[in-house]
Amino acid sequence: MNVQADTIAQMTSTSFDPNRIIKDFPILRRKVHGKRLVYLDNAATSQKPQSVINTVSRHYQQTNANIHRGIHTLSVESTNAYEAARGNVQRFINASRPEEIIFVRGATEAINLVAQTYGRSTLKKGDEILISTMEHHSNIVPWQILCEQTGAILRVAPINDAGELMFSEYEQMLSQRTKIVAITHISNALGTINPIRKITEAAHKHGAIVLVDGAQAAPHMPIDVQDISCDFYAITGHKMFGPVGIGALYGRHEMLNQMPPYQGGGEMILSVTFEKTTYNHVPHKFEAGTPNIVGAIGFGSAIDYLNAIGMENIAAYEQELLAYATAALQEIDQVQLIGTAQDKAAILSFTVGDIHPHDVGTVLDQEGVAVRTGNHCAQPAVERFGHSATVRASLALYNTKEDIDALTSAIRKTIELLG
Repeated sequence: MNVQADTIAQMTSTSFDPNRIIKDFPILRRKVHGKRLVYLDNAATSQKPQSVINTVSRHYQQTNANIHRGIHTLSVESTNAYEAARGNVQRFINASRPEEIIFVRGATEAINLVAQTYGRSTLKKGDEILISTMEHHSNIVPWQILCEQTGAILRVAPINDAGELMFSEYEQMLSQRTKIVAITHISNALGTINPIRKITEAAHKHGAIVLVDGAQAAPHMPIDVQDISCDFYAITGHKMFGPVGIGALYGRHEMLNQMPPYQGGGEMILSVTFEKTTYNHVPHKFEAGTPNIVGAIGFGSAIDYLNAIGMENIAAYEQELLAYATAALQEIDQVQLIGTAQDKAAILSFTVGDIHPHDVGTVLDQEGVAVRTGNHCAQPAVERFGHSATVRASLALYNTKEDIDALTSAIRKTIELLG
């Protein structure tokens, strides 16, 4: 898996040059409505470096074949690349073994997998699932479905006016009835970084298992699932500069072994007769049928790219950019920031006076600035602050202070036109 040599060469533990990184992303050279593209919608999906694009293209041109079931050269090469990608994910989040990594379509499928395997096989009427107000719909709806199926009860821990989990209230809600705690690592709507290790420790004291939605965290900060001590961790490739339609579920090996399969079909079996089917070993038990082979390989390439830059470098740079962006937005009287947690990632949700967020987004787009508007698939969180929608600018390693200046300039133009 190739990564641009100039990117690797120029990165050190103390240097970070986003202008060099920008050159790795071909889409950032295009114009929108005649203006330079300023892409600030990274919480929805990230752009792809040329190295990932090349990896995907090269696989289809040179190695394309189905995996695990062939002895010919292409199948062996494809299988090796697919399993190497699994190893990349394992090391990236510091899982103890590659078998603890299950390839899925994304964090959404990962959460549904846990709900419909571990959850459905263990929960009973009166058991409780605890989530928070700031969750993405993908970490709400699967648990609601599970509650309908099992008679379990969904409970919701509150957040304060800054968008932070009210930890003492969370602790008080834990009991022996709590069987699952499902919590986001970073809120996609508010940017809040949750104290995941502390949350996990409290849940485990009551015998609950913990699933962490890491979709927003994995592209922006180092992840160590062994240090967090969570039972499950879900990540999404397309938010990590990889292809769409691929992600991974980490699960502790002993738990995965105990869980029933998620889907039936080829690859997830050892033996099939009309009388009885014997299931395959973990992780293959959970990867029925032909998987997204090239997606996984491209995902592995994206992780190579991130590792070359260094997650600590990325996190430090994005915090610097967040501080600059926060100060710049606060200088505009009509802008109200939604989500002001002390520990926060580079996500800025805001409103602009009485202008509807969709109208703000439309004017910004005409200026070449791509943001997200709406409830960000986190309707309860947005409504907690009295809004049905906000504007969200979400930053990544290739964004610059010039991008923030373009954003604030476009907001001021919006106010002139519509305010």
